[in-house]
Amino acid sequence: MRAPSLAPALAWLAALPMYDLPQLRTTNDALWQAIVAGLEREGLVAPHHLTRETDLEEIWRDPRLLLAQTCGYPLTTSLKGAVQIVATPRYSAPGCAGAFHRSAIIVAARSGVTGLEDLRGGCCAFNERRSNTGANLLRAELAPLARDGRFFAEVLETGSHAGSLAAVALGNADVAAIDCVTLALLARDDPDLVAAVRALIWTRACPGLPLITGLSTPPEGVQALRRVLQGVASDPALDATRRILMIDGFSLLPDEQYSQILELERGAAELGYPELA
Repeated sequence: MRAPSLAPALAWLAALPMYDLPQLRTTNDALWQAIVAGLEREGLVAPHHLTRETDLEEIWRDPRLLLAQTCGYPLTTSLKGAVQIVATPRYSAPGCAGAFHRSAIIVAARSGVTGLEDLRGGCCAFNERRSNTGANLLRAELAPLARDGRFFAEVLETGSHAGSLAAVALGNADVAAIDCVTLALLARDDPDLVAAVRALIWTRACPGLPLITGLSTPPEGVQALRRVLQGVASDPALDATRRILMIDGFSLLPDEQYSQILELERGAAELGYPELA
């Protein structure tokens, strides 16, 4: 991956889309500039700007991909064999444990719901079906309670965790599963919205959202990316950036750890609940 063996920097692309809330874009840009500087010290080329406003699957599958963050569910399904894991960020948000995270199953703060069974026949909001934290973890919790493949009267696909949380807060849905990092970021930046919901239960833990690179990145390039990330994790000049993004460091998990996500999917299917419904 040294510069002479690569296309020019503008041919590569990078994205940090998973926690790129509007209020965090400037901070994510600062994090990326620190990564770029580290790669350049390694003698490597890197795009100077993050790619945004592009379909995520298109970014993840692009052969020019240098670095991006993805969800564990597409990693183990549509992206299996198409990308390489670079590292998994560790976050300081409640619900995280090292490189593992979970979702809060939320209901309205004033709701009288005391358990999952109380939600039968209601409306469920979720960000998208290919989300581990928004759909897969929730499905795993509900599968033992489903009857004839159904639990809810209605499901609402919102397109984002923030949208799902807002649907519950505004009374447009009865329940949603919200990734714990997103929940913590929103609790800090939009406390009134988050105060309108409460966590009913927490899901089981799964490996967090990995950073990936394309298959065209050679082994020495992957190792360089990992060195740079470790430098970013320990640089005192980036203390404020890491604190705002709640990044506590980076871990290297065995690829096999992510098989837990598919095991949850298989378990729900075996119980007759293959889809949120």
